[in-house]
Formats: sequence, C-alpha cells, structure tokens
Amino acid sequence: MAIAYYAEDTELPEINQEKVSAWIKEVAATYGKRTGDISYIFCSDEKILEVNRQYLQHDYYTDIITFDYTAGDKISGDLFISLDTVRTNAEKFQTSYDEELHRTIIHGILHLCGINDKGPGEREEMEACENRALAMLP
Repeated sequence: MAIAYYAEDTELPEINQEKVSAWIKEVAATYGKRTGDISYIFCSDEKILEVNRQYLQHDYYTDIITFDYTAGDKISGDLFISLDTVRTNAEKFQTSYDEELHRTIIHGILHLCGINDKGPGEREEMEACENRALAMLP
C-alpha cells in the first residue's frame, strides 16, 4: 500500500512527498479510513481535459479528477491534478501556489473519504474539511 507521485507532460511539483504522504494518512485516519494504493498524477490542463472528456464525458478544465477504488475503510484511487489550473486558482483565490496545491491534493483524499461537493451545502462542508486538513499539515 503506497502513495505515489507521478508527472505526465509536466514537472513533478516540489513537495516533500514523505511529509505529504504522512499528512494524507493522518487526515484519512480522522475519517476512520486507512490508505491503500493512491496515485497522484500531476499534469497539464490539456491532459486533464483529455481525461475529463475520455472518462467522464465532461468538456471542461478542472483542477482535480478523482478515480475512486475505495473498498471498505481502505481508500484507494488515481488522482489527476492539473498544475496549470492549480496555478490559475491560486491567483484567482489570492492564495499561494503551495497552499492551493496542498488544498487540491487533500480535496481528492476527502472525496475518497466520502465527502462530496456537488449537492446543496456540500461545497461549504468540503471547504471546511479542507481547511481543517490544511491546519494539520506539518
């Protein structure tokens, strides 16, 4: 069971993978979950648009797409993150690139833990969960 970091058509972001992996496990544990195999695939806007079209039939850019393979209390999945959109969102929300990257990284984990953000009131709940998780980041 591992948390792995890959780059496709971009450079790997400069994150402390050991620290981030420990943080992910700690956040998951607060939801009663264990981490299984989790792969982060950092990519460009073009790649995430391609994934969105091919697998979800969505024709738009996004910051993260989470493919959920969770079984029971063990979360697993493939998480595609567009570093282009993370950069754009950091500017739009007037936050640092690093904070926005960590928010996006944990957003996918929160989805794997069962937190949604599409229904009424769910976006606010997701944001509150993201903020609690960010406060746990060493």
